[in-house]
Amino acid sequence: MWAFPTILTLHTIGLAVLIGASWMLDLRLLGIGRRVPLSAYRWVFPTVAVGLVINLLTGVLLFIKNASTWGVAFPFFVKMALVVASVATVLPMRSIVLRGGDLQGDVGGNARLLAVVSILAWSAAVTAGRLLAYTVV
Repeated sequence: MWAFPTILTLHTIGLAVLIGASWMLDLRLLGIGRRVPLSAYRWVFPTVAVGLVINLLTGVLLFIKNASTWGVAFPFFVKMALVVASVATVLPMRSIVLRGGDLQGDVGGNARLLAVVSILAWSAAVTAGRLLAYTVV
């Protein structure tokens, strides 16, 4: 009785941790909090990893519930592609943060582009996930 709501709640918490931490760094790369050195954002990467693991585990369990339907649903593949694109922005950002050290102020244009892509891809992935609940019966 409580299994599905518990898994769904954990998936939501994982999303909040994962995307919240990611957005903190994204916003810094876009110029918010320029006085904070990039080295102060090293905590983001282990936090993103924890959120990702939570979401992978709970996501597999949620998928199993509707595997025969979602396994062939185009919206599900769109969501997964967006998640992969979102996660793919993390590694280049990590190298930017580790190289940036005590850098304050603006970062390069590539870092800002990664931040925009990350924000858009995570937003679209969450939206696709929510819409999946209504488009696949």
